[in-house]
Amino acid sequence: MYWNWNSNHMNGWGWLAMSLSMVLFWALLIAVGVLLFRALSRGSADTHTRASRTTPEQLLAERFARGELDEDEYRRRLAVLRSDSPDRTKYSP
Repeated sequence: MYWNWNSNHMNGWGWLAMSLSMVLFWALLIAVGVLLFRALSRGSADTHTRASRTTPEQLLAERFARGELDEDEYRRRLAVLRSDSPDRTKYSP
């Protein structure tokens, strides 16, 4: 392989290697930024998952508190939730 020590010109492979390394550098930098953003915003996402873990009794109580259910219907549905009977679809909302 012939090297011209007096010339500072880069051949095609040098340009390709330089271009690929810059693309990889920026991809790595963006990936680190996205992962850092997701890690920092995960704290607020945990509060949303806790809210979705409410029990059926809590959901029923919330509906009763909002006035969607009257007292008789609330008590009937609560009794069905607390019973061991397999027929729970009878009083579904």
